[in-house]
Amino acid sequence: MASKAIDIRQATTGDRLFAQIGAFLSAHRLSPDPAHYAFAHDVLKNAGGLTARRVAEITDGGVRLTAQDIERLGGQAVAGAPVADAEAEPMVADAATHEAMIERVLMQIDGFGDTMRNARAEANDFGRDLERSAAQMREAGPSASAEEIGRLTDEMIERVHRAEEKLDVARRETEELRTALDEARGSARTDPLTDLPNRRAFDETFAALPRTVPIVVSICDIDHFKRVNDSFGHAVGDRVIRAVAKTLADQCDCMVARYGGEEFALLFKDVGLDEAARRLEKARRDMTSRRLRVRETGEAIGTISFSAGVAEGQPGEGRAALMGRADAALYRAKDQGRARTIMAP
Repeated sequence: MASKAIDIRQATTGDRLFAQIGAFLSAHRLSPDPAHYAFAHDVLKNAGGLTARRVAEITDGGVRLTAQDIERLGGQAVAGAPVADAEAEPMVADAATHEAMIERVLMQIDGFGDTMRNARAEANDFGRDLERSAAQMREAGPSASAEEIGRLTDEMIERVHRAEEKLDVARRETEELRTALDEARGSARTDPLTDLPNRRAFDETFAALPRTVPIVVSICDIDHFKRVNDSFGHAVGDRVIRAVAKTLADQCDCMVARYGGEEFALLFKDVGLDEAARRLEKARRDMTSRRLRVRETGEAIGTISFSAGVAEGQPGEGRAALMGRADAALYRAKDQGRARTIMAP
């Protein structure tokens, strides 16, 4: 019997929700596992709830959810959840760059291994030849001519020079390999769009801080970013993200990371809550005072602002709890009209 397609206009509420969940999973490239289905069901069933609102903020501008986003919102990420933070095109470019870097490092390792094996074989051969030459000179004794001694000496000197050249090649390849590894390590922790540290770098830096170091964290989000993308396109949206990133980095004097989409995370060390909020407000005012235009047409983009939540670490407080308080403060800033900084209690 032929299956009957569901007409969404005539479908029951359950059918519509089922179709919406399928669309949600497809849009975010999530596998149809029960954990992902349950997360999507919670978001779509409670459209006015905190989780749904947070998903809307994160995905504003066409950004897909990441595995970290899902876990941060209380869901469970399984195989099939995207793991990168940037939009689709930067993700592809970044992955290709990393793949090329890995291939380069592997080639360097193979080449270095060959060079070392050759140098070792050359050293072994030289040792044997040196022993043989020494034995020949002992056998010749006083009757050995100066010409014969010179020939054997020249051969030994030539072998020494060849061994030195091999070792010099190995040294250069070691330096190149170290450089390639440093580049790979750096690119894995850098956001390709803004050149800021990425979420991984931020989390690693945060986790490595001694608990005795006073810290303040902030989460910032560009206001109405979807409107920019919808009105002017993603290329202009990328420029706006870069402009906000530069303003935060220039004004806040702390670690600024692109945390995903149009969201940034800031880590202040040995800075109090009031001072951190003051720097954020200075950056926000600087950003809103600028009059950005589309480079190609001169069309005015309008005022670009961001909202920020800022929280000071408390004794014994874990990283997740501190970030949660900053995130809650960001939500209050959004609810109170955006374009403001709210300090967590």
